[in-house]
Amino acid sequence: MNEEKSIGFWDRTLANLKSAWGKIGSSGDEFSETSVSPSLDEDDQARLVDQMQACLEARGGEVSARIRAAQLGRIYITLDELGRKRFLNILATEFDVDHEAVADKAGAVGKATQDAARLRAETELRAALAAPRLKLLTQFNGLPEGVKFLVDMRAELLALKKAEPALAGLEGDLKGLLTSWFDVGFLELRQIDWRAPAALLEKLFAYEAVHEIQGWDDLKNRLASDRRCFAFFHPRMPDEPLIFVWVALVKGMAVNVQELLDQSAPVFDADAADTAIFYSISNAQDGLSGINFGNFLIKRVLDSLSVELKGLKQFATLSPIPGFMRWLMAALENPDYTLLKDGEAEALTSLAGKLDAGAAIKALLTLKDWHQHGDVTTALEAPLLRAAAYFLMRVKRSSGTAQDSVAHFHLNNGAHIGQLNWGADLSERGLAQSAGIMLNYVYEPDQIESNHESYRSGLEVIASGPIQALIKDY
Repeated sequence: MNEEKSIGFWDRTLANLKSAWGKIGSSGDEFSETSVSPSLDEDDQARLVDQMQACLEARGGEVSARIRAAQLGRIYITLDELGRKRFLNILATEFDVDHEAVADKAGAVGKATQDAARLRAETELRAALAAPRLKLLTQFNGLPEGVKFLVDMRAELLALKKAEPALAGLEGDLKGLLTSWFDVGFLELRQIDWRAPAALLEKLFAYEAVHEIQGWDDLKNRLASDRRCFAFFHPRMPDEPLIFVWVALVKGMAVNVQELLDQSAPVFDADAADTAIFYSISNAQDGLSGINFGNFLIKRVLDSLSVELKGLKQFATLSPIPGFMRWLMAALENPDYTLLKDGEAEALTSLAGKLDAGAAIKALLTLKDWHQHGDVTTALEAPLLRAAAYFLMRVKRSSGTAQDSVAHFHLNNGAHIGQLNWGADLSERGLAQSAGIMLNYVYEPDQIESNHESYRSGLEVIASGPIQALIKDY
């Protein structure tokens, strides 16, 4: 979705929130979205604290508290960036835990010598550890679109907390609430097809994070009879996909994403398909980052497709390697770069006119349209495929997991590394991320759990024989 369409989409989302909360009456207080300055000046900040305190004390009863919560929400969404930052800082600092009370209660736990006294002290300590803002945040759960509001608030907190350390506690509290509310047991798996409401289809444009949807004809092609789109939804956000996956039903392993997305290709008979290719997975809600349900989506979709199409024999992805080129360019700075076979260095340096192979590879990759020059692609193919295999199998984070985010996602979900595909994504993005290389991760239902355990234990990244052979000497 282009920038203009994206702005229009978010404007409508904001309008939906305003409309939903506009139907909830006023508390009669003078403090409202029409009386507050966009940047939340000093006087408005003091009034905001009082409004929040009134919500917590439920002055006038629960109905009044709900109305005040709606007023707070309306105020928040009408503030500018500085005003929202000030709003969040007030929530984070003025309604944090009472640290002195926590210390006192913790001391009482340590002094308790009898079971009844210890139990009472522990209960009091747990209560003291719950920041008052938790009650305030929970009140939004009862409002129309309130859960979506909190999800979007956390997205803003995630962007702010590095520069605003005081916001980290508030973000953690909100993550805890959302983690409990978005337990996978509460989520509904739905297939999205061309008959879905236009408002939902429009969200696929906005949220698609891997292969941009080029227009309505492109979207219709991705929802054809030989394609599937599945998404998780939450009961309190029934019109908002949380995460969604695109699937192509094909014969044999797919190795090129442009061919897979070709709108002019004939529609394939889904009943004749033997392979389901997961070619894009997108998290739709930034505010749910770190709340993992992507692995459950893959397993649920795999089960659903197995029931629907009995001819399916293999399940795999056609995935990017987004961290590869960044790692490779850094690795090539080392004059002792060694991921080469006999004769490859000479061929590369001769072609590029450079003294060392690393500089030669970098020079060739920076040529305009290098992928359209046969001699260049021939010289680069074997070295880059070997480097990609090494990156996926050997380059790890300090935790011992794969450095590449997509690799970590699929390996953690129980897939194994299947095959690397040269020239699989020749889009500008595909070339920039991974020199056009893509990867098939393979999901074998009876090996998912053992692959996951092997990966998480740090014992082994499971890969096919050809992938292992590429780096067996390195």
